[in-house]
Amino acid sequence: MASLTYDLVLAGVAVGSAAALTGIGLVVTYRATGVLNLAHGAIAMVCAYVLRQLVVVWHWPLPLGALVTLLLVAPGIGLVLDRLVFRPLAVAGAGPAQTLVASIGVFVLLVGAAALVWGGGARDDAPVLLGDDPWAQLATAVAVACVVGAVTRWTRFGRQLRAVVDNRPLAVLSGIPADRVAAAGWAFGSCTAGLTGVLLAPYVRLDPYGMPLLVVEVIAVAVIARMRSLPVAVLTALALGVAQAQLTRLHPAGWAGDVLQAAGANLFVVALLVAALVLPGVGDTDALPPPRATPRVPVPVRLVTAVLLLLPLGLAGEDLSTAVQVPALAVVLLSLVVVSGRGGQIALGQAAYAGLGALFTALLTTAGLPAAAALAVAVPAVAAIGLLTGAPAIRRHGLALALATLAVGVAVSRFVFAQPYATAGVTVTRPAGFADDRAFYALELLLLAGCLALVAALRRGGTGRALAALRDHEPGAEAAGVPVAALKLLAFTLGAALAALGGALLAWSVRAFDPDAFDPVRGLLWFAAVLVLGADTLLTPLLAATLLVSLDATPHPGVAAALIGLLATLSGRLPPVLPWLLERTGGGAGAHGGVRRRLEGRGKPAAQGRQQAVPGPEAGPGGGAGHEEPAGPRPPGPTPPAEPPPVTAHAAPTPLSPEPGSDAPTARLVAEGVRVVYRGGTVGLDGVDVEVPGGCVTAVVGANGAGKSTLFDCLAGAVRPTAGRVLLDGVDVSRRPAHVRQRLGVARTFQQLVVFPSLSVEENVRVGGPGAEQALRLFGLDGAVRHRAAAGLPTGTLRRVELARALAGRPHTLLLDEPAAGLDTAEAAALARILAALAADGLTVLVVEHDPDLVAGIARTVHTMEGGRIA
Repeated sequence: MASLTYDLVLAGVAVGSAAALTGIGLVVTYRATGVLNLAHGAIAMVCAYVLRQLVVVWHWPLPLGALVTLLLVAPGIGLVLDRLVFRPLAVAGAGPAQTLVASIGVFVLLVGAAALVWGGGARDDAPVLLGDDPWAQLATAVAVACVVGAVTRWTRFGRQLRAVVDNRPLAVLSGIPADRVAAAGWAFGSCTAGLTGVLLAPYVRLDPYGMPLLVVEVIAVAVIARMRSLPVAVLTALALGVAQAQLTRLHPAGWAGDVLQAAGANLFVVALLVAALVLPGVGDTDALPPPRATPRVPVPVRLVTAVLLLLPLGLAGEDLSTAVQVPALAVVLLSLVVVSGRGGQIALGQAAYAGLGALFTALLTTAGLPAAAALAVAVPAVAAIGLLTGAPAIRRHGLALALATLAVGVAVSRFVFAQPYATAGVTVTRPAGFADDRAFYALELLLLAGCLALVAALRRGGTGRALAALRDHEPGAEAAGVPVAALKLLAFTLGAALAALGGALLAWSVRAFDPDAFDPVRGLLWFAAVLVLGADTLLTPLLAATLLVSLDATPHPGVAAALIGLLATLSGRLPPVLPWLLERTGGGAGAHGGVRRRLEGRGKPAAQGRQQAVPGPEAGPGGGAGHEEPAGPRPPGPTPPAEPPPVTAHAAPTPLSPEPGSDAPTARLVAEGVRVVYRGGTVGLDGVDVEVPGGCVTAVVGANGAGKSTLFDCLAGAVRPTAGRVLLDGVDVSRRPAHVRQRLGVARTFQQLVVFPSLSVEENVRVGGPGAEQALRLFGLDGAVRHRAAAGLPTGTLRRVELARALAGRPHTLLLDEPAAGLDTAEAAALARILAALAADGLTVLVVEHDPDLVAGIARTVHTMEGGRIA
């Protein structure tokens, strides 16, 4: 027994050592570049293939082959990726989500390239680098960790490395060679990836798909280490490796034994799932940038698309074997249009939902249920699973959400698709009357048309505006009253249902359930394809499905992955393919006119540092040169009416009842002892007491960093106080989120301008509530400008759009964070007259503003903040 325990410990140490090297490489790359490199596993796989090519195929001596692989090829890959992919993104100021998409592109590209060069079969003759001694592997991992830790902590290069990650432009201004520092980080990270690959290759299946996915599972080690601590990464890897080995000793009977055996073989997957869904998120403040506004699809293009989809119906039955997969895959990809294109969420687990739809339909059919009835049961069941798995994931953003969805996909693949207890004896049977490929293809086209119509309807109306607002700027959408959590759940649930339907159709199309068709690598390929072709257009699923199915049917596996991966690596610099093609082929302007230009952020980020959508540098105060607002019935600045229209509606928001036994206070909004302490111990507010009385303007002034915006976030519901409370009409609303407070009558604007660039001016205002028309008239936006896309308009106009959106909800309390920023003198004076008139009409107004003339002209009470306190 003791001998068995020791042997299992040795086996666990070997696995843990390789996992520790992966964790070290991921942490170093993240600390050096700020990139969560999902391509780490693909680099490891390529290096393992290179060593095998040199030693086994070309008969090089093992030491020479290892030196070339680890000291030339591996760091060379890192340098190439830095120079051609990630450095241009860093210089352009791309966010973590954009670099994550690029790393997914690199992953897919390397997998496809490996399949093209070495084929798709598994290899079992990889050379053994360090022999069978696990202690040598452990010593290697510990030595690498010690060297890296010493360099990053105690050397000048380490200080430069940390500076580049924290603030690259400032580091450059300080004389730090940021490009060389980042390149060194990429070279070292790739070197550790190569070492991981050559150590793992003799003990796992070496193929273009298996090893990259295996290394992806080990991301759990780096996530648990918070992408920073090398000792935690090493110890976690060793603990998981040893525990996984020891679990193989347990053999309970029945289904529990099967589950335990699966857990024992996939403990790193369990750790990834827990780390992604339970632990605090990594890179939790970034999301996919809003997509380009897609021009209208010309009628000829629609007709040609329809004809091309109908053409296979004229083929002989045996020639439809490939074509029948296109509509099915298009339905799966349509789910990504909903979740990622319209909802802006990074969803890497759609392959899991597609596979579950196929598996559940097959299981129910095998149990005796008719195929159509089985599909009708399976799709809602998978939608429910999407709801359950989406609930913990929707609280995350950017990288954290990507990891959560990827973890779900990997877990489903390992614990369901790869297990005999779930897939043994499964048979796939098409619905009665559709066994013939031609009839089945017609059925697929009908279902695809229905799904396209459903998603098109979702993109219109209030729900479509809310989804676009959520995608463009989540805090701004929530402040405008959008129920962000519920909307995300809707997108995830509908996406899971569409993926399940498409997965079942895929299984029916090939008359078999193939687990490899739904593995996480396939999901990454699908995500990359939708992103590079254009995530927010309904043509994308059709084109992407045709492209992927056609290329996969060629004798050369990996062509589709290589092509899509190459385009994805360039996604930060090149526009999506379909919108670009539609523009070049004479497609009409989008629904809001023109093509949306990407808006660059300026100034201090708003709520919790989320991505901002604001005018670029070319839009100075009043709009700057090169921007002219179209002529309309109103002058460029907001002209208040002689008598303010009744934009306030104190009965419209849901009323609150004061606590029993208390008298309703004079102040509408009160902060009592509010304290905010951020993660890491930084104090944002330190016991703030402030009252905002109704029917007048109250101002808060103070230097930058005094805590004014944090106070606004607490009053509006974007930040929950660590201590103290916020009262609205005498009722404690401290725990109520921003969209609930908006419905209760509290509206806000942001210090850094917040608009939804993919929506028109009118749609931006309508997101705020039912009083859009009155708000548009009040701010002079009811002319031709109402139909213009918000992107690219002058700063002054966009300020009015934001204010109009806030008033469209008919609030009784208005929180304005530097509303005059970017306005010229005339516009600021007009704003002051409007605010004074609104306060006279009974609106409660709290203003943070640096313009002393504006504050002096409208405020009855002025509070000064300093160091997180009211001075």
